[in-house]
Amino acid sequence: MEKPYVLILYYSRSGATAAMARAITEGVELIEGIVAKIRTVPSVSPDHQASVAPIPETGAIYCELDELKQCVGLILGSPTRFGQMASPLKHFIDGTGALWSTGALIDKPVATFTSTASLHGGQEATLFNMAIPMIHHGMVYCGIPFSEDALYNTRSGGTPYGASHVSGSEASREMTADELELCKALGNRIARLSLRLIK
Repeated sequence: MEKPYVLILYYSRSGATAAMARAITEGVELIEGIVAKIRTVPSVSPDHQASVAPIPETGAIYCELDELKQCVGLILGSPTRFGQMASPLKHFIDGTGALWSTGALIDKPVATFTSTASLHGGQEATLFNMAIPMIHHGMVYCGIPFSEDALYNTRSGGTPYGASHVSGSEASREMTADELELCKALGNRIARLSLRLIK
């Protein structure tokens, strides 16, 4: 029988959000009895035709709706696009109406993470905007508590509303120690809460 899993579902164009997803995975997998399942979504084609292979050549594989349905917790990630999630992730979420109509995600914990080029690039707005459709699904939104010292110490990304990273204009800036710690803390928290809620 498959272990319960936290689904880490993200879109990343330049790699910064994908790096955050890997750090969050480490936090999830510190908790015994639960695993992380990393998935991504394909880019949206402007010509409205399928333009990507059904399986990506590298990195995480594409998420199936059933994987979202079966998760015990969810952590959503996206780079910021003018204070919103990127359109590929929004496109995927817009297709989850069947799960909403059956209440498949009700009472499961959800968290969000994002990366931006600049410190004031809309991180908190993006975190909340990713949460809104999941709250419509009946999920329980979770942030990062101030018991995490890195929230007090960070001079870059990291918020109580979710994990964040300032990647720079070329997405070349590595995560700071505080950003990395907060990613792991977020994964760890959702893993713990997910196990509590299924018992």
